[in-house]
Amino acid sequence: MKTAVIQHAYQGSKAKTRAYTQAKITEASHNGAKLIVLQELHQTEYFCQCEDTKFFAYANTFKEDIQFWSKVAKENQIVLVTSLFEKRTAGLYHNTAVVFESNGEIAGKYRKMHIPDDPGFYEKFYFTVGDLGFEPIETSVGKLGVLICWDQWYPEASRIMALKGAQILIYPTAIGWFDTDSEDEKQRQLDSWITIQRSHAITNTIPLISCNRVGMEYDPSGVLEGTKFWGNSFICGVQGEILAIAKHQKETILYADIDHKRTKEVRDIWPFLRDRRIDAYRCILKRYCDDK
Repeated sequence: MKTAVIQHAYQGSKAKTRAYTQAKITEASHNGAKLIVLQELHQTEYFCQCEDTKFFAYANTFKEDIQFWSKVAKENQIVLVTSLFEKRTAGLYHNTAVVFESNGEIAGKYRKMHIPDDPGFYEKFYFTVGDLGFEPIETSVGKLGVLICWDQWYPEASRIMALKGAQILIYPTAIGWFDTDSEDEKQRQLDSWITIQRSHAITNTIPLISCNRVGMEYDPSGVLEGTKFWGNSFICGVQGEILAIAKHQKETILYADIDHKRTKEVRDIWPFLRDRRIDAYRCILKRYCDDK
C-alpha cells in the first residue's frame, strides 16, 4: 500500500495553507497514494506558542472544516488523516484527528490524550484532554492507531493501540527547536524524537508514520523567540527500519510502501506480545511506584 505524508510550512493564512495542502493531496493521490497523513493543526499556524483567547475562534469552523476535508478525501479517493481544532461548546475544545474514508465519510476520530504545557507549547490553555480513549480507526487500508504529537513520548498509548489491533501507528506532529538551543542540544532532541517513535514500531511490530511541519513561526505575543519546526517526517517499518525520511526544512511529499504481511512475518520470529508478563505490570497504573 502506497502512503504519503505532506510536510509543509504555514503559508501565511488558513485559505492559502488549505489550498496548498489540497493541491499536494491531489498530487500524491495521482502518484498512487491510498493513505495520506497531514501534520498537526495543519490548517493554521501553531498558535499554542502563547496563551490568547482570540485563537479559540479558530475552532468555530470545525464543522465546515470537516465538510471541506471530507470532499477532498472523496474527490481523491484516499483515506485522509487530518488534524483539526474541535469546538464542542464554549470553553470546551480538543486537538482532534479526524480520519476520512475514501468515500468522504468519517471513519473515526481521536482526541489528543496527552496535553503538554511548556514554553512555546501552551496546549493546556487551549485543549481539554481526550475522552475517546486509545481506539484504532477501521478504514479500507487497515486499522489506524492515530495518536497526536505529545502522545509520541508515551509507550502506553502505542501499546494499547497495538493491543486493540492497530495495523499502523500514525502521529500528526508539530515540534521544533528554539534558535537559542545549542546545535548539540538540537541534535539530541531530534534523535530522541525519532528514536522513541521507531521504538514504538519495534516493540509493537507495526509500521509507523510521523508527519511534522517545517518553517519558522514566531510567538505572536512577542514574549518567546518562536519555534523553527524541524520537519524530519518519516515512515518506518515493523522493525523500526526507515522507509522514507524528509529533510528538516524542506516542504515535500514523502512516499513509502507499507506491507501489512511484514507484521505477521516479524511477529512470528519476535513474539513480543506472547512474552509480555501481564501478571506483573500492576505498577504501571500508578503515577509513581513509591509505596513503602
